[in-house]
Amino acid sequence: MSLISRYIEEHGIPTVVIGAARDIVEHCGVARFLFVDFPLGSPCGEPWDVGQQRAIFQQALDLLETAPGPMTTREAGYAWSRGDDWKRTVFTEEQPWQDEATKAKWNARKEEYRRLKAEGKV
Repeated sequence: MSLISRYIEEHGIPTVVIGAARDIVEHCGVARFLFVDFPLGSPCGEPWDVGQQRAIFQQALDLLETAPGPMTTREAGYAWSRGDDWKRTVFTEEQPWQDEATKAKWNARKEEYRRLKAEGKV
């Protein structure tokens, strides 16, 4: 989404990205970013919370109108109602949704990439 936003901006159409992966979105250098500290897949608010979703969308529209310059990030200021336990499984080595075979396959692909990079092939 971030790269699409940059492309659209380069063609004269202003954009705002609403997202949860702050490090990734900011690294891509989008023009305007509304950071919502929620699990991936829920950047516009919690399921069935229409009031919260509308408020976040309004913040994005306000950011579109008032951003002082390029690469502006604002925080939406909401906390996930079920707490921050979701961060523990995303930002640590522990990833309970992966079985051992999936982890092994992932690690093999990661090592293959590292080998190719060291050889100058990627």
